[in-house]
Parts: sequence; structure tokens; C-alpha cells
Amino acid sequence: MADGGDKERRILVAVDEGEESMHALSWCLNNVANSADTIVLLYAREPRSVYSALDGTGYLFSSEIVAAMERFVNEVADCVMEKAKRLCREAAPRHAVKVETRVETGDPRDVICQAVEKLGIDMVVMGSHGYGLIKRAFLGSVSNHCAQNVKCPVLIVKRPKSTSKTK
Repeated sequence: MADGGDKERRILVAVDEGEESMHALSWCLNNVANSADTIVLLYAREPRSVYSALDGTGYLFSSEIVAAMERFVNEVADCVMEKAKRLCREAAPRHAVKVETRVETGDPRDVICQAVEKLGIDMVVMGSHGYGLIKRAFLGSVSNHCAQNVKCPVLIVKRPKSTSKTK
């Protein structure tokens, strides 16, 4: 899928804690990206829930608890990004792609759609969790939402079913 090999494309790859997103990144590096491209790794952090004594839950967290929760969320984001950057480095002998990283806060559907417009993205690559009809109806599908709403091609990479049941 090279555009003559010379035109730089900005390819956004949405990454998260799931293996599906890392498979999509790996697939992108092996089948789509070339040395003229820039891969933009995007991780969407869920917004921090704010609890107060007035919200009906009865929970009021101390500043230490809130700080610990924030550190944990940041550590997860760092871990996901480090894994994604490592995959990009391992593909470097084939493609010396440029890599940018972004961590944004918000609903992943909105974060991805906004990043596409703000960053001048030419293509979005994302994994599919492979939810069935019922789960997708209740949980929503980030990939489906993005495919319907962004103004560039969206490539949804499904992870192959494992042949071994022992994993």
C-alpha cells in the first residue's frame, strides 16, 4: 500500500492494554507503513472519576488516594507506550518509520476522532476486540464509531483466532 513510496503519511495507531491493539500495530508496521511514514501512537486514558460526598455514592477520597490512582493510570499509559515503541523499534530494520506518541484523556472514541483532525492524520489503524452483537450493543465499539466518524480511511485489524486453547 505504498503511495509511490515517497509521500509521507501520518498513520495513527490507537493502542491500549489489549493484545488486539499491539497486533494491529505490528500488522501496520509489516503491511502498511514505509520509511516515509510517521506512526502516531495514541493512548486514550479514561477520564478520572471525581467522587464527592454529594454524589450519592458516599465516597470521598483523600488527596493521597487520588494521587495514587493518578500514578497508577500514568504507569499503565507509560507501560503501553513503551511496549508499542519497542514494537516499532523491532520493525526498524525493515522500516525506519518515525514515531510520535500521544497520551490524551477522555473517551477513546472522542479522543481518536479529535486527534485525527488536530494532527492531520491520513489513516487510522486499530485493533478489534471482536465483541459479538450483544456486547457491542451494550459496550459500544470504538472501532465502529471511528470508522463512521473520522474523515480518513480506518483500517480495523482483527486478531487471528488462536489455534491453541492452552494460551
